[in-house]
Amino acid sequence: MDPILALRPFVPAKDFDVSKRFYQTLGFAITHEDDNIAILKLGSFSFILQNFYVQEAAENCMVQILVRDVNAWWANNTPDKLVAAFGVKPPKAPAVQSWGLKVGFIFDPSGVLWHIAEVPF
Repeated sequence: MDPILALRPFVPAKDFDVSKRFYQTLGFAITHEDDNIAILKLGSFSFILQNFYVQEAAENCMVQILVRDVNAWWANNTPDKLVAAFGVKPPKAPAVQSWGLKVGFIFDPSGVLWHIAEVPF
């Protein structure tokens, strides 16, 4: 049995170009692009941005990024600036959630919710 080499979610984009710029602002690099998809990579992790949008699907799509220090990530990426630059919903600063993880929440231009969560020790 071959080992899994990667797991890449498909993330919808209402405005493909705006979404690509949004993710590049967060540090992702585009490693492949055509009219239908863009592969965005940060470190050894990647996802596939698709030039496809259904509001109900986008607003129910969630992706989690695990970091060692969510406060440091928040300070380095300044999610509050994304609101003015991309017209996204305001982020929710990191806080300990009822399920025990410290998580901050950001929304992309299509309404996809990203959980920026601290790895529990």
